[in-house]
Amino acid sequence: GDRGPRGLLQSPDGARDAFSMVKNKGKGGKNRRRGKNDSDTTKREILFKEDGQEYAQVTRMLGNGRLEAFCFDGVNRLCHIRGKLRKRVWIGVGDIILLGLREFQDQKADIILKYDGDEARSLKAYGELPDTVQINAGHEMLEGEEFGDDNFDFEDGDDNN
Repeated sequence: GDRGPRGLLQSPDGARDAFSMVKNKGKGGKNRRRGKNDSDTTKREILFKEDGQEYAQVTRMLGNGRLEAFCFDGVNRLCHIRGKLRKRVWIGVGDIILLGLREFQDQKADIILKYDGDEARSLKAYGELPDTVQINAGHEMLEGEEFGDDNFDFEDGDDNN
């Protein structure tokens, strides 16, 4: 009848083993992921447009992986975000993007990549983009969020009354 207690004594050990295993696995995953992102963001070669490609600026988000963009050849086109970009890159109005044009459908295009602010400025400096293009300096997006925080404080005040 004393088999039960002995079983209990051994269980902490088993649990500890399992725990250390899980911990290591998690750690490895995190580091690997972090490394990958660094190589993504650190200076990559700027891709210039090739035949059948055109630069464009996002004018309207349509949702569902689609948006409208003004191409610098003067045409407004309906653009589709590739699956790969859709998961990794957040595209917003005013962003500079590179499109793959479809010969058979001039009004539609596929987004090949998005340029960040620095790359867009470089393209402009190289004369690849027209001077009229306004490039968002990424930071302007934050103003709205600060505004939201203020509202939050306001609500806290109400709770205290």
